[in-house]
Amino acid sequence: MRLLDLYCGAGMASDGYAAAGFDTYGVDLFAQPHYPATFEQGDALAVLASGFPEWFDVIHASPPCQAHTRAKHLRTAQGGVSKFDDLLTPTLALLRERWAHKVWIVENVPGAPGMDGAAVECGSAYGLGVRRHRLFLSNVPLTGSGCRHKEQGRPWGVYHVPGDSIPQGGRTARNAEHGREVMGVDRPLPWDSLKEGFPPAYTRHIGEQAARHIRRRVAA
Repeated sequence: MRLLDLYCGAGMASDGYAAAGFDTYGVDLFAQPHYPATFEQGDALAVLASGFPEWFDVIHASPPCQAHTRAKHLRTAQGGVSKFDDLLTPTLALLRERWAHKVWIVENVPGAPGMDGAAVECGSAYGLGVRRHRLFLSNVPLTGSGCRHKEQGRPWGVYHVPGDSIPQGGRTARNAEHGREVMGVDRPLPWDSLKEGFPPAYTRHIGEQAARHIRRRVAA
């Protein structure tokens, strides 16, 4: 089975999908030297508006979430700005208008617009050091991981810079090696890649569900 990973970044979503049995193909606006499979530099929205996704069994999209994440308040306080406008809304529109006959999955952060009814994934459910809640919305039924915050205890953060202080008693991973450990990443990705991604365990779980749906569809 083939999966198109749009806004792929360094490919942490693709790592999980590969573990679920998919061959992945990444597309991102920026060069991604750490992407683990076939990569094409390009505009994800332009790809969705073309016929290219027809070659794939699943379309995954992770539009940049800086405009929606809770961390935007911290970024604003530090004098920063989001690098991107809202790409989530047009991505969802194109998927629904052009690709309803394909399995599609969109990932984003809690509070992102248009993600009502999405499955929620949490690192605590996989024994990881991060929580890093993420939403996964699809045109097929998906079940989230649930949370095990009590069993996990005090989590680690992987964002901004290593060892940075976090308001209200949080803590940030010490360095990139520690960040990979708490996120369950087994490739030597740098900090700047880690902080933009999420644990591959999420897309392994989501990908296994998508694969079962495709197999049932083929067998019907």
